[in-house]
Amino acid sequence: MLEWIPLLLILSVCGVLLLGYPSALSLGGTALVFAGIGIAGGFFDSAFLHALPSRLFGIMTNITLIAVPLFIFMGVILEKSAIAEELLANLGNLFSRTRGSLGIAVVLVGALLAASTGIVGATVVTMGLTAYPILIKRGYTPRLAGATICATGTLGQIIPPSIALILLGDVLSGAYQQAQLQMGIYSPQTVSVGDLFVGALFPGLLLAGLYILYLLIVGPKPSPTPSTPPTLATSATPTTSPSSPTSATLTTDEHRVQWKFVLPPLALIGAVLGSIIFGIATPTEAAGIGALCATLLAYFKKKLSYAVWKEVMQSTMKVTSMIFLILIGATLFSLVFRGFGGDEVVQQFFHQLPGEIFGALLIVMVIIFLLGFILDFIEITFVVVPIVAPILLTMGIDPIWLGIMIAINLQTSFLTPPFGFALFYLRGVTQSTLTNEALYAGIIPFIAIQLGMLVILAIFPQIATWLAYTIKY
Repeated sequence: MLEWIPLLLILSVCGVLLLGYPSALSLGGTALVFAGIGIAGGFFDSAFLHALPSRLFGIMTNITLIAVPLFIFMGVILEKSAIAEELLANLGNLFSRTRGSLGIAVVLVGALLAASTGIVGATVVTMGLTAYPILIKRGYTPRLAGATICATGTLGQIIPPSIALILLGDVLSGAYQQAQLQMGIYSPQTVSVGDLFVGALFPGLLLAGLYILYLLIVGPKPSPTPSTPPTLATSATPTTSPSSPTSATLTTDEHRVQWKFVLPPLALIGAVLGSIIFGIATPTEAAGIGALCATLLAYFKKKLSYAVWKEVMQSTMKVTSMIFLILIGATLFSLVFRGFGGDEVVQQFFHQLPGEIFGALLIVMVIIFLLGFILDFIEITFVVVPIVAPILLTMGIDPIWLGIMIAINLQTSFLTPPFGFALFYLRGVTQSTLTNEALYAGIIPFIAIQLGMLVILAIFPQIATWLAYTIKY
């Protein structure tokens, strides 16, 4: 009977979350309730809770996690100062002679913005407010415009530098060392956030390329895109206040590209990512440089008013606080789950599956996909991955490949109707012009692309591992 308690704990957390309670409090509160019942009943060792202070101190002193608020700050600066809008306008002009040009520009800018913020909701909302009305005016159907924005927004899960990869890399690093110790390897190899960044580069770019290819294919059809797509203006200027850059009005007066709006943000993101890939800087150091350069870029463009600065600081603090509070709640949940023997139950279950490695991996991917309907990637990273990753890694699965597969899987779950988070985010800012039916119909091809990407990675894992191990060794 006691072996069912870990499963009951997970189901209880999911139920509390569905009731609308905050994620961090749901994780920690439910775990404490179960621990209290277990202590009172004599079937839970309170010593597991004694490890909580040291775990929290480890979070506080984890240098890698310092990159989280810095990357968030960099992304919010680019978003709130309207730099991302100017980039969208000029990339639209750059591809003005290509069918589906504006959709391609949305994918490129959305990928950059997603990589900067790493938060699906922020990217989808921003692109929904800025790009969706323009797409509709240029002849895109609501379903194609909405689906393109949703799919592009979720690229932040896989394209580095992203918050999701930072958190996932930190968790996988500990899981990989734990797995090697269980296998009797007392000089364990390491996997870092930088390794995951490098491993995600090709899959992320390939996925964005598949999106663009799809837009090129559907572009000639008169319904989704106009036959001669007009171009965007060379800049976006706020029409209300400096703190509301998303209310910018884009016009179509010129066809030429103003590279001064394109090159600086591209150089910023390229420098940050390049310094990590080539070992010049750690992710934390690169995040600090990126945050500083984004601030200077906004300042010299005269976009950094007091109102914008205040909004940037508040947004950064809110998102960072949310992430770390969830991490604390997930840490408490993980301790209680292990205290009830949950990791042993999961391990036994995996070893009893038919197909061994393939069966275990398939079950994990399905579970993560389904949990993506009700949990954010942060909760899944901190709760589910520490439980299943050590078991999968002891079976011989490559940690970098596993991390990329999990990231793309989560990305797919955020797009899948009817619970996909990205769909809810976009519907929140386009309620009067985009129906659920249209959005669901439009998103299906993008889901098929992502599932195809998972299959490609399963058949050719070198796509995710070759460059990482080439640079590492």
